[in-house]
Amino acid sequence: MQERTLGRTGLRVSVLGLGAGGGSRLGQSTGHDVDHSVDIVLQAIDLGVNFIDTAEGYLTEPIVGRAIAQRDRSRLVISTKKTPARDGELITADQLAAGLERSLRHLGTDCIDIYHLHGLPTQLYEQARDELVPAMQRLRDQGKIRHIGVTEPFHSDPGHAMLAQAVDDDCWDVMMVGFNILNQSARERVLEAARRRDVGILDMFAVRNDLRQPEKLRQTVAQLIERGQIDAEAVDAARPLDWLLHDAGAVSLTDAAYRFCRDEPGVHVVLCGTGNPAHLRENVASIERGPLPSADRERAMQMFAAVDTVSGQ
Repeated sequence: MQERTLGRTGLRVSVLGLGAGGGSRLGQSTGHDVDHSVDIVLQAIDLGVNFIDTAEGYLTEPIVGRAIAQRDRSRLVISTKKTPARDGELITADQLAAGLERSLRHLGTDCIDIYHLHGLPTQLYEQARDELVPAMQRLRDQGKIRHIGVTEPFHSDPGHAMLAQAVDDDCWDVMMVGFNILNQSARERVLEAARRRDVGILDMFAVRNDLRQPEKLRQTVAQLIERGQIDAEAVDAARPLDWLLHDAGAVSLTDAAYRFCRDEPGVHVVLCGTGNPAHLRENVASIERGPLPSADRERAMQMFAAVDTVSGQ
């Protein structure tokens, strides 16, 4: 699988990363046992995926830990996250450090490659930057983490208000941003500045329910037309994205979604989450097919250029 350098971290990462959260949580949310979920991680690694993202809040760190203990840890890039707020209040530096120690134990490693503040709310951004980032820097200096990251709450912040602030500060090595065909607003609001600062970008929500469920996609497109964010004359409301499916183009909307995101300038890793081995192989195949035809990509960019209100959920 193609690899890229994750911005200024210097880490070499696979273009496709495995996410251990989302609706599946490696199959834990869909009734599978732990051994099945461990095997999903192992299969991903064996298919060339070396970037694995989890979080304290996903409850999948021990699963990732069991899997990576069976492979060469030096070839893997492990990302995990700490939720920075409780009941609307920012956690303390001590609580952050205690969370990191738990994550290290769960993952069975002595150093986490990227440690993020998870879904940081806009209203807490400045306080977190001033109080928690220094604590993260101390943990980095102690050798417990290598790089500092932040992820956005894309469902509640589809316009990227938090990351638009964060990208102006130089303390973040990596950012996780919501970006997909339906909402490309991160391109101008986050990715351009991140490229100038050489910040590593992880793309989440490349594929969500709107792109898997035809009726939901039709409803979302109808809402966007009603809001004036899509030109009604430019889209077939009954089959809004079927034009992406043709012999020289995508084999499915999921395929189109991954391929659209993988070649967005500034994006280094596109995350996928699954507990299904067949879906995992399909996602890897999509990434390895390469970019969409340039005309299809341009049309998608024009069609959704004004959208910043949906996440695709």
